[in-house]
Amino acid sequence: MPSVRSPSDLGALSPLELRQLAQEIRATIVETVARGGGHLGASLGTVELTIALHTVFQSPRDQIVWDTGHQTYGHKLLTGRYAVFETLRQPGGISGFCKRNESEHDIWEAGHAGTSLSAALGMAVARDLTNGSGEVIAVIGDGAMTAGMALEALNNIGQSKAHLIIVLNDNGMSISRNVGALPSYLARLRSEPTYLRFREDVRWLVERVPLIGQAMTRTVQRVKDGLKQMMLPGMLFEDLGLTYLGPVDGHNIASVQEVLRQARQLPGPVLCHVVTVKGKGYGPTEEKPEASHARSGPFDPKTGRSLSRKASRPTYTQVFADALVRAAETDERIVAITAAMSDGTGLNSFAERFPHRCFDVGIAEQHAVTFAAGLAASGLRPVVAVYSTFLQRAYDQIVHDVALQKLPVVFALDRAGLVGADGATHQGLYDISYLRHIPGMSILVPRDEGELPSVLATALAYTGGPVAFRYPRGEGNGAPIPEQGALLPWGKAEVLRKRGEDAAIVAIGPMCSEAMRASELLEQVGIGSTVVDARFCKPLDAELLLDLARRCRVLVTVEEHVLPGGFGSAVEELLAEHGVLVRSALCALPDAVIDQGDRAAQLEGAGLSAEGVAATVCGLLGRRWAKAVGGATQSAI
Repeated sequence: MPSVRSPSDLGALSPLELRQLAQEIRATIVETVARGGGHLGASLGTVELTIALHTVFQSPRDQIVWDTGHQTYGHKLLTGRYAVFETLRQPGGISGFCKRNESEHDIWEAGHAGTSLSAALGMAVARDLTNGSGEVIAVIGDGAMTAGMALEALNNIGQSKAHLIIVLNDNGMSISRNVGALPSYLARLRSEPTYLRFREDVRWLVERVPLIGQAMTRTVQRVKDGLKQMMLPGMLFEDLGLTYLGPVDGHNIASVQEVLRQARQLPGPVLCHVVTVKGKGYGPTEEKPEASHARSGPFDPKTGRSLSRKASRPTYTQVFADALVRAAETDERIVAITAAMSDGTGLNSFAERFPHRCFDVGIAEQHAVTFAAGLAASGLRPVVAVYSTFLQRAYDQIVHDVALQKLPVVFALDRAGLVGADGATHQGLYDISYLRHIPGMSILVPRDEGELPSVLATALAYTGGPVAFRYPRGEGNGAPIPEQGALLPWGKAEVLRKRGEDAAIVAIGPMCSEAMRASELLEQVGIGSTVVDARFCKPLDAELLLDLARRCRVLVTVEEHVLPGGFGSAVEELLAEHGVLVRSALCALPDAVIDQGDRAAQLEGAGLSAEGVAATVCGLLGRRWAKAVGGATQSAI
């Protein structure tokens, strides 16, 4: 493996050596992910495909566009990153996704599925317009093909006639098992005992059916089309204007090489259907591909068993899922929707309890939102459970199909805030900004897992329009969880601590704990403060916030979200609207791309730790905050 420093080194290897290389790549991936976590199953399934791509094509002259980075660990190892592969997804290390600034072989950055076809078509057209050379190859999983954007791109690719190679990596999975008509169609293709030679023989025969007289033309043409549909695999793609090749065994390097070479010689767009097994070559992932999509902590590479400590506290996701099931037991109108993330969002338990009221629509967030709008318009109470970063994809549907019609759709935004090793493409840092300005949208944030059931109950009880609530990844802080959530006073904040009026610290969500600690630190140095859990980003508790701003010397807002358009901005807008002047500061994440890293360190670097908030308060009061090195004492000078 160390001897392969670039794809050009592969040309000297024999077929046997290439197969041995595949085993080495798998071993390296498993060992690395076992130490620090990562996306295991998808990359194990594309090892032979990756080798075939890099032996048939010459990267980066030939541009390989990967759809998401879950399948690219082998690509990273073959393109000069073996020596640093142990830093995968670590702070300051290489990304778990393709990064253009990381390697010239990373042509396209994507953490969200379904973008590769559009990007590759753009590159192919640009090549042709500039009289360039080289191939453009898009590698897309069958799960990503359910994305509306991918289907839009297929339609355009067939119309464009540009020479472009699409490799459909078909393993029957996205994160969960694939759902829908298109995956079922691909499953039928996988099961048909047809070969390329048979396909071409049938095409030759059908095309030679004679047309006898004008009256027979339309009838015979229909017969010819019918024969094609019955006997030729891949006619859906052929009808869209692509040449279909396959299906081929994606774990047979020679077979994949052969179909790729054939695709390179054909004009126009070509789709190569490559069948793979998610988690191939590693027993634990082959047995449980859904559970092994991503491993967040260390595990025993021999058995696949986790070495991480068992969670001592329930995660926010678990608390949400349990609360939703309890709510649905007493309200038959409640239905749940996920976009290929039933496990990640906790909806598996809901699907088991209410199989006819839980809908997995595949990787299709736009459809999920408008589908929910249709359910709401018909009197049901849909809950769309989705990661914050993925709801970005359905912004227009939220505005046009939900908000303008004032439909009571509930959006449960998991993974809000910093997400650690998944990095920039998965950070849930923008949802307040892109939702807050939508007319009629309400936004709640529970401060801990104990308040989450009440936030859900409050959202479900509201019928005046859509409601979104956001919560972070991982375990809660140990707050007691009620059996049934209580309705919160609509639009009202809660005072958590009242120790003076030198400063008002207004926090939202999990940042309330840092705000409370900051208040305690400030009290130790003689600065009195009042801590408020805003609970609502919209509507704000205007009465309480305006009163605080008038009484306190300084006001600080604290949020785990980017600064522009966030919660603090909403508070500043409120103060400006009412002409209230107070010395203030907004503690938030910077207006910058935030890559993978340790969440606590990133919060501290952004001034969102308790000490950082205390220092901000001191700065507003004209006092310098000093923390003793190696000790626990603080002072404000």
